[in-house]
Amino acid sequence: MTVNKKTACLDDLRMRILKLDLPPGAELDETQVAAGYGLSRTPLREVFQVLAGEGYLRLEHNRGARVAAMDLAALRCLLQTGPLLLATMARQAAENREDAALPALRDAQAAFAAATDEGDAAAAALSNHSFHTQIACMAANPYLMPALRRLLIDHTRLTQGFFQPVKKKEKKQVRKVSQYHAALTAAIEAQDPEAAVSNMLQNWDLFRERIGKLMTPEALPISVETAEAMA
Repeated sequence: MTVNKKTACLDDLRMRILKLDLPPGAELDETQVAAGYGLSRTPLREVFQVLAGEGYLRLEHNRGARVAAMDLAALRCLLQTGPLLLATMARQAAENREDAALPALRDAQAAFAAATDEGDAAAAALSNHSFHTQIACMAANPYLMPALRRLLIDHTRLTQGFFQPVKKKEKKQVRKVSQYHAALTAAIEAQDPEAAVSNMLQNWDLFRERIGKLMTPEALPISVETAEAMA
């Protein structure tokens, strides 16, 4: 019973962090979390240790657990490392994939397409996470897998905004992501590493462009006279 509760707690906390129900930097009250999942302190601390090892939480001495932050330094590393890591995974997935793994990849791609069609940002972000995780599993690279899992935590949290398009151009970008996913799936199935890399990098370029826009919003309208008066 305790093992099942621990597993349920682990899975649920991961999802809550990825969906931003638990925002970056949020402090987790040990007593409240333990009561919420029906766990005692010791198994909950074991859960926190696992999540900290995976990159979801940060454990602070005498201060408990906090959700991993997303600061400027982390974002910079993500944007620098992401294309290299994802492109390598796409290439190796196309080269190493097994026929038995293809249905799971197709299912992940279909779930993503359905979520974007329905305009469900949280479901789209989570299915995108599953899609890239499946590609990483097909790549079968034990050295890069931990790095990819860590990268996807922040990538998934950031894409919550990406999959909430408002403008016509933003909606078009989301449709393009779905198209790139379909093409990437086909390239991996055909064992075409060059096409897989190309589609992955085009997909990444859309993400980088959109995140750049989210990080640099348009200034609020203000007249010159008002600005001078505030100076």
